[in-house]
Amino acid sequence: MFQSRTNSGQSVMDARPRRPLLASLLLGCGLATLAGCSVAPLPELKPPVPDAWRNAPAGVAPPSADLHGWWQALGDPELDALVDRALQANLDVAQAAERVQAARILNRHAHDPYLPSLHGRTNDQIDPDTTASYFVAGFDALWELPLFGAWQSSKRVAQGQLNGADAALRGAQVTLVAEVTRRWVELRSAQQQELLLTGIRDAFQEKVRLVQVREGLKLVPPLEVAKARAELARAEAALAEPRQAINSSAQQLAVLLGQNEPDPAWLQPGPQPKLGSWQLTTAPADMLRARPEIASAEAEVLRAAGELGMSRADIWPHIGLGASLQWSANIVSNYRVHTGEAIFSYGPLIDIPLFDWGQRVAAAHAKDHELKAAVLAYRQAVLQGVAEAEVAMGDLEQLRGREQATVQAAQAVQTTMDALNKRAELKLSSHLDVQDGIVENRRAQLEVISAVAARDLAYVSLYKALGGAPMPAEAAPPRSTE
Repeated sequence: MFQSRTNSGQSVMDARPRRPLLASLLLGCGLATLAGCSVAPLPELKPPVPDAWRNAPAGVAPPSADLHGWWQALGDPELDALVDRALQANLDVAQAAERVQAARILNRHAHDPYLPSLHGRTNDQIDPDTTASYFVAGFDALWELPLFGAWQSSKRVAQGQLNGADAALRGAQVTLVAEVTRRWVELRSAQQQELLLTGIRDAFQEKVRLVQVREGLKLVPPLEVAKARAELARAEAALAEPRQAINSSAQQLAVLLGQNEPDPAWLQPGPQPKLGSWQLTTAPADMLRARPEIASAEAEVLRAAGELGMSRADIWPHIGLGASLQWSANIVSNYRVHTGEAIFSYGPLIDIPLFDWGQRVAAAHAKDHELKAAVLAYRQAVLQGVAEAEVAMGDLEQLRGREQATVQAAQAVQTTMDALNKRAELKLSSHLDVQDGIVENRRAQLEVISAVAARDLAYVSLYKALGGAPMPAEAAPPRSTE
């Protein structure tokens, strides 16, 4: 490193104008104008989004959609209240919000390294002949000029970090809302499944009783009783799965809401959330820009561009203005009393890279490749978002057809069940036929419950893929590139 400093020493009591002072001021003004040198433009980000979704239903309208409150389409006020509570109490969201606050504080001070600085210092100096000892106190002032795009680049780095923190907060909100909705759907669906499976078990218990009566009358062999008991055992075993799902979903909901135990009200069976006749009517591809993963990748591009600009500026000399004011006092003297002096110096500071210039150039080239990698990562994030949205749209449309088919099948089974009950009332059929009909009816309703839950979960996956989450209560500051 080569460092040149032009000083013009004079006493603090000497107020006569000096030409070096004027020259230094002119030099500083000239260098300051270089701070406005244009910085390298940001890479143009062209998200490779499709003009139209391949798996969207026919006739989908193109206008922009509002993702706020998308879960309300499930028609469950309890779910709406849970989402509101979770957004206030979830610990992951709270952590992300704190990181946003930290990034905002640092962003406001991104240019501080290029503002004038003042340092005070003291020192004890002893002459080698031990005849005197001096106490030195003074101030050093330094102003490094942000030349060659350093000013804009430092702001890009800080803004990229802030945008990344904002994207992380948004991602935490998206994940939270999706998980709360998913767990609630699974909880209520499992409770309905438990009720239906309990009805199937009760029907098999009644069937065992009726078969045992017939066995006692020598109307059926013991093998029929064994078969009925086996069916009852399988029905009892089937109850374990929904009960496990209820316990797991309730506990996960408690974690998402930042509490130790589930609310007792959650464990009381309630209606299953349903999309009903809802259909996708808006799906603009630009909705993908709301995805936190894409916003995070975009912020990484901005940060990488800023670091590239900083590394390029570091190749060139660092130029600044400096001044120093020092007092010295002789505190030990064998021949005279204590004296004091003041020295003032000022001038430009030039820091020129010589022996490490190649290393700085290599660092700039490395940052250039990192920027290219960030752009590629952005494109990959968009492609991944497109893929997830397409898959979710396809699943949602297919599951809508499945739900309609299972509902129609359940209605047909219910018609058969009504006929069986009527025949039993007229003594035209046995109660065993009625129990078999009850089992068949409950199983048809189980298929409906499963189809509704699958469609609900596909709906959750779709809006998560599209970046759906409630916007923060306070409007986020606009994203800046400078």
